[in-house]
Amino acid sequence: MGLALLLAGCATTSEPPRKAHRDFLVLDTHLDTPLHFARPGWDFAGHHDPATDLVQVDLERMDAGALDGGFFAIYTDQGPLTAKGYADALAFARARSDLIDRTLSKYPSRIDFAMTADDARRIDRAGLRIAFKSMENSYPLGEDLSLLQEFHGRGVRLAGPVHGANNQFADSSGDQPKWNGLSPLGRKWVAEMNRLGMVIDPSHASDAAFDQMLELSKTPLLLSHSSGRWAFDHPRNLDDGRIRKLAAKGGAICVSTIFLSNMKMGPERAELFGKYEHMDTLSPAEQADLARKWRALDTTEPLWAADFERYMAMVLHVIEVAGVDHVCFGADWDGGGGLPGIEDISALPKVTERLRAAGYSDEDLAKMWGGNILRIVEAAQDPAR
Repeated sequence: MGLALLLAGCATTSEPPRKAHRDFLVLDTHLDTPLHFARPGWDFAGHHDPATDLVQVDLERMDAGALDGGFFAIYTDQGPLTAKGYADALAFARARSDLIDRTLSKYPSRIDFAMTADDARRIDRAGLRIAFKSMENSYPLGEDLSLLQEFHGRGVRLAGPVHGANNQFADSSGDQPKWNGLSPLGRKWVAEMNRLGMVIDPSHASDAAFDQMLELSKTPLLLSHSSGRWAFDHPRNLDDGRIRKLAAKGGAICVSTIFLSNMKMGPERAELFGKYEHMDTLSPAEQADLARKWRALDTTEPLWAADFERYMAMVLHVIEVAGVDHVCFGADWDGGGGLPGIEDISALPKVTERLRAAGYSDEDLAKMWGGNILRIVEAAQDPAR
């Protein structure tokens, strides 16, 4: 009887088992993977050998890294601010949106589209992967903000005004100031995003544009793929002061693996990047050759002078500054992200292990992996209702 009482006492005082990485709802806010969707001979559900394929996100890797889903980006390169430039960009963005729909709809038993946070939770409960859509660079809208309604209808729930160069809406972090933040049209863009219930993404925007979006937006901002300037002083990264202001207004920074160092973009890498962005024009053999050359260059001239350890140091710093209610993940997979030790999404469980070792709880991890993102999606959509 004494032994029975001892065992009963142990049972009542022992802590419940901690959740495994795959028990969390794990989201990534910026997946550039759609650039692979039109590749000849390529299948999102297929096996892709890293030696001969550069993709970082596919259904097999989503299973391996327990990535439950994320935002598949409609990325449009910046072009001239002319009627023809806008028309060409709009045609491209519409086609990319259609490509995402067409590709993911091939796998109804594995992945489904989400329009709301409740959709995401329902899809997760059904055991499927979650596909939100985002718009990286609003340049394709031209000067017609009514087109935001069209892309909302296409399922876009997260959008940024600008990319690597200034455009009609805002100054870019990668360019010299033109508007000193948002343009007059950019301020109207913020209002229309709020009206439609779409989340505003200041990634790639200048500091001044970020400040103005933070001031003007009636709902929290979500940086889909940005790093902390603490790790590397680069205008693409967000400084601690702005991270605190973002958190104070309910927003979140989804930490990226990019710009933890200078980008080493020599002539050989630039040539490979040019081919990478147009892989839909390459045969399967040419795609494999591109991957082999890319991997070989990684051994002699890595794109980034950083690794998993440096990434986690930055993540832990950002959490300390912002708090667990205002951090999430958007590594910039298939868009230049990934580092030694965290090469693709199959490595995501390592992030959970490291956060565990730093003392973060199940509740903390649930917020950072998906809860904060869905909270902000809901916050944007509530006024629209």
